[in-house]
Amino acid sequence: MDKHSQLLELAQKRKGSRWNGYNCIGDYHEGVYECDYVSPYTKSAHNVDSDIMVILQDWSSVLAISGPKDLEAIKYGYTPSNRTNINLIRLLDAHFGFKLKDIYATNLFPFIKPGALNAPIRQKDLVRAAQEFALPQIKIVCPKLVVCIGQNTFNAIRRACDYEGWPKRDLAIESPFRVDRSQIWCQAHTAQLAQNTRGVDRVSSDWKRMKNAIFPSV
Repeated sequence: MDKHSQLLELAQKRKGSRWNGYNCIGDYHEGVYECDYVSPYTKSAHNVDSDIMVILQDWSSVLAISGPKDLEAIKYGYTPSNRTNINLIRLLDAHFGFKLKDIYATNLFPFIKPGALNAPIRQKDLVRAAQEFALPQIKIVCPKLVVCIGQNTFNAIRRACDYEGWPKRDLAIESPFRVDRSQIWCQAHTAQLAQNTRGVDRVSSDWKRMKNAIFPSV
């Protein structure tokens, strides 16, 4: 079975799953956000042969998705004006010369959490999502580099691989590990607050170090 078929099976699994305490993407606005990917984000970043994969934490929340339809999110799978996306796209271009269409990107947690966009998700549910959806995507796409956006995303994948999570963001950023042929790296969340607390110059240095470690001759 090829990569596209395996990823479609995962998407069908997500569509057929309902987790206690969370809603599904298709529950809102008559299913206009639904898609044949684990996460709608992949609509704009579905290069299954890319050497780079990006995993963000989660796609939306009840308060966000219950509002007026987001026509850009329906079309592209993400909102281009969102600062998290602006910063991610800028970093990809600055350090790899790539746009979203050049890579594979997804969200770790593929369901709709209660509350606002910044509401937390239980750690056990992030780890379960890593086991059932994120790790399978990593193993199917098999990129050289997986960039985890935020410490929570990185630690969930670590725990799904039976490693301890790192208690501090600095330690997580400095501690990549391997899943098959893929190197899993943590980077500061691309939300503006997280970028500011890490420091924009330091974020740039983090991404440069990651790029040089994986693609030293590029």
